[in-house]
Amino acid sequence: MVEPLTILVAARDEEDAIADTVRSLRGAFPGAEVIVADDGSRDATADRAEEAGAVVLRLARRGKGQALSAAERAAPPGSLLLLDADLRGDPRPLLPSNSLLQGVRVARFARRQGGGFGIAKGVARALIRLRCGFEAAEPLSGQRYLSPPARAAVFPLAPRFGVETRMTIDAVRAGLPVEEVELELEHRATGRDVGGYIHRGRQLLDALLAAGPLRVNYRGTRLPLVGWLVALQEPTITAIGLADDAWSGGERGFRAHLRARRTTGVLKLVAIPAVALVRTRSLSGAALVALSANALNQLDTRPGRALKAYLLAALALDAPLGLAVCLLPYDLREMAMLGDGGANGLGAMLGLSSVNRFTGRGRWLAIGALAGLTILGERRSLGEVIERTPILRDLDRWGRP
Repeated sequence: MVEPLTILVAARDEEDAIADTVRSLRGAFPGAEVIVADDGSRDATADRAEEAGAVVLRLARRGKGQALSAAERAAPPGSLLLLDADLRGDPRPLLPSNSLLQGVRVARFARRQGGGFGIAKGVARALIRLRCGFEAAEPLSGQRYLSPPARAAVFPLAPRFGVETRMTIDAVRAGLPVEEVELELEHRATGRDVGGYIHRGRQLLDALLAAGPLRVNYRGTRLPLVGWLVALQEPTITAIGLADDAWSGGERGFRAHLRARRTTGVLKLVAIPAVALVRTRSLSGAALVALSANALNQLDTRPGRALKAYLLAALALDAPLGLAVCLLPYDLREMAMLGDGGANGLGAMLGLSSVNRFTGRGRWLAIGALAGLTILGERRSLGEVIERTPILRDLDRWGRP
């Protein structure tokens, strides 16, 4: 049985080109549905695409990767063809002649158009080689055919312009073939001007983030983990949390981890207090640091929540502020995630500052409050408590789009 084909096009401010692109695609693939993901356009892109016969998703501006991921969720089962909004030429040869092909086919343009000095492309090529061993001639080409197994392996996509780099990595690491096909296609290329260099700079940064650790958030969006940056200030406990990011299973809560025994959660349960004991030379200090790390990690379930809690506590405890302030806008806008490494590292920094601030009864009161918060988080969702408390709910939602 041949699966149906769906064509996905991510577009932003393409009102001059999108109608011709959609009409051309509908003529070339009469049995395929064309879905245009309008990524927060400020012009009439969505209207022009709709008039030309496409199904249009009108999205807030999130970037190419998230726009295509939203379009994929709206598409019926089957194979996908991902194309640029300003594409010119016949993309039909990109489809495999053998319907049993289970991998990815990438268009390699027959003639070079525009571009810079090849730095972004060279870095993307090196990242793909490093992560999966594949030698990509066109690592940044957005014209791609995905079989149903390839679709399942690569979606949701990496955010923004890191989408192509990570797509190739995920497909190869899933054991799927990736084939590059030379085609007579054209699109509007960036030149060697200010706008072109800014665009390629974004491509370079997004490719670097996409090749690193990624995690799917509560909304189903795949985001880069940037909590490893906390290692600049708290390396040891951040590294323990990063192990949880890399190898954690489906266990949630202390009881689940203890029942499973050999999990990264048990590693954190043992290693973080041990490190804190060496650092503080005090059982109460070790307890305070470990409970602080766990409390902030429990709050890291919505954009900006853990960082806001950190900043409020850091102001009172005179803990470092700079890194958290820099990360907060990216976390709030769902451009990046702290992950366990970042949340545990920041929480430990609060705990260490608390050890210096609290002594005697004050320290044990803080330990009791954090222990109560941990028990509450084991029995019910802290997020649910925040949502049901008006003041906390308003503070929690502040700053999100």
